[in-house]
Amino acid sequence: MTRIGVDVGGTNTDLVLECAKGVFYHKVPTTLKNQSIGVVEGVRGICSLAGIDTTDVDVIVHGTTTATNITIEHNGSETGMLTTRGFRDILHIGRHKRPYNFSLHFTVPWQSQPLVKRRNRIAISERILPPQGDVETVLDEAEVREAIKLFKKRGINSVVIGFMFSFLNDAHERRAKEIVLEEMPDAYVTLSSEVANVMREYERFSTAAMNCYVGPKTSYYLRDLESKLREAGVFSKLRIMQSNGGVSTVESCATRPVRILMSGPAGGVIGGASEGEMAGVSNIITVDIGGTSADISTIPDGRLKIMNPRDTYVSGHPVLTPMIDLVTIGAGGGSVAYIDEAGAFNVGPRSAGSEPGPACYGRGGTEPTVTDAQIVLGRLDPDFVLGGDLKLDPELSRKAVEKKIAKPLGLSVKDAALGILKIINSNMALAIRSNSVARGVDPRQFSILPFGGAGPLHGVALAEAISARDVIVPVAPGITAAVGLLKTDLQYEHTEAVIVELNGATDSQLDRINRAAASLRDRVVAELDDDGIPRERHHVEVVAECRYQGQGFELRATMPEGPVTQANKSSVVTSFHDQHQLDYGYSYRDAEVELITLRAIGKASIERIGIPKIKPTDGSSIDRALMFVRATTFDDGCTLDTPRYDRTKLYAGDRVSGPAILVQHDSTTLVPPGYVAETLEYGNTRVHRAGIA
Repeated sequence: MTRIGVDVGGTNTDLVLECAKGVFYHKVPTTLKNQSIGVVEGVRGICSLAGIDTTDVDVIVHGTTTATNITIEHNGSETGMLTTRGFRDILHIGRHKRPYNFSLHFTVPWQSQPLVKRRNRIAISERILPPQGDVETVLDEAEVREAIKLFKKRGINSVVIGFMFSFLNDAHERRAKEIVLEEMPDAYVTLSSEVANVMREYERFSTAAMNCYVGPKTSYYLRDLESKLREAGVFSKLRIMQSNGGVSTVESCATRPVRILMSGPAGGVIGGASEGEMAGVSNIITVDIGGTSADISTIPDGRLKIMNPRDTYVSGHPVLTPMIDLVTIGAGGGSVAYIDEAGAFNVGPRSAGSEPGPACYGRGGTEPTVTDAQIVLGRLDPDFVLGGDLKLDPELSRKAVEKKIAKPLGLSVKDAALGILKIINSNMALAIRSNSVARGVDPRQFSILPFGGAGPLHGVALAEAISARDVIVPVAPGITAAVGLLKTDLQYEHTEAVIVELNGATDSQLDRINRAAASLRDRVVAELDDDGIPRERHHVEVVAECRYQGQGFELRATMPEGPVTQANKSSVVTSFHDQHQLDYGYSYRDAEVELITLRAIGKASIERIGIPKIKPTDGSSIDRALMFVRATTFDDGCTLDTPRYDRTKLYAGDRVSGPAILVQHDSTTLVPPGYVAETLEYGNTRVHRAGIA
């Protein structure tokens, strides 16, 4: 089978291809105006590199930032909302949370950048009552039709429907959708009960509104990409990476694009986890540093973590959809260094992207970036970036750093460049601590796994900043996120609200839990069937989302095999206590535990990409990989003659002592003085202090 993984970043589009001839890597500039153009060009290029025809490709797995970028740039669709009378302002009120507790001057995103403007939120007479979902007020269909007339007059074609307690009874939402499609057949419609069938009206409404906000453009992009691939002679299946680490179909993601808001970063975390496994390291902290951002995730014991629902915010809006636990900050090779109005020295979060890009690109950019600082310090060789495919002008980097940073601050160009790297590394180290130390994880027991085009240049500095054990550099750092796309499963999820106090649950309540679990299983199995997955490849798991009585949010607990009974219900309670202890450092073993939501996760395992082992060392000198020697400045300010080695010519077991730089097509690895880079059996590299095994 021939498969391609395509990860679109803010600067470059990364590709990996696996076929009978082996594994091939490729990188092309991202076409920001229409990402599908760059994807198609990349697919053609990597097929040519592998010597195969585009018609030979069986599957393409795609990680995309399209939906994410819409939320960042606030250019989503004008959206209309139908909601229960009396609850029109739920999206504005939110939870009364203050993003800055001690500041009197701040704005909140859900008010300053609303997903649905207040004038487009129309109240409808209807009411469902808890706890059984009984109808108190029948849906006023005439009011729905009047609201649609108003939407049509305003040119609104994206409609979100969110009624109170629809997670208990969605009949009114479904009927309202039927009416909307009768009046506006081409409308993009989202029901809150379809995308977040759980309690908490604000978060449920926000999730549904986000789906409608990003939906039309995301849906267009996915279907346009599918069409362009067909035109290019690529007739393979197209799968999309989801935020939860599973892949799904174009149709599913076009209908529920909230599931792919963290599509790109998720692939990187999975790729990083697999690289740690290949290196025999279970505790890793992945740091994916591209051109625009840095994505950081802590992976203890090789287990990916799903973010707590209370933390799943995108551009300041809560989105109740499972996401791999990671932190994203504006720190990358394209991050711009500048002096602000108060005279402070800053780097990021603004990025030069790929157009115009860093000053050294020669595309009109005049602001210094992290990449320009690396050029000034001699850590990047301008004639060997991307194997020489991307020619850089070091003089433009020097001029940009000198004009914008060095002269205003009275520094030398070298010190200004060192300052840029010190600031960006400090920013990333703080983000790493927020995802590790702040959660009770000791980074001294972890290895830093840096990847992305810029990652391995920062690996040792970050390891020193957080006292990590060592640094593991992947086989193809600049392509690791794309590799991760070929190491994940097809995955669907469905939820149902089942609110039960587990400790004292009656037989009838347990029957209700079991009926809901069976229904959820049937739904995910049906989706896997529709995708043509044989039953023997199905894996369906039901998890219980629980909380202590009165607690704000839930944690996942393991359900027993088979039905829940009086004899085994305690296993769910114990599992919740254990998870609470792991996440928060404490638990209340005698407290009442409430089941709030059941979640069914249906997976279909796929064949993982196989990274071949490299040739073991024959005892010969590493000079076989030596390219040349150039002056390089390190973090202590010392400038040393530093050899460059072709990383692809190093054998398993070879050791390179710093100072050294390992060069390859998609990335560059910095080995400072006092460190040793040891090549491992798959071609990955362990960088550690000299004298430490």
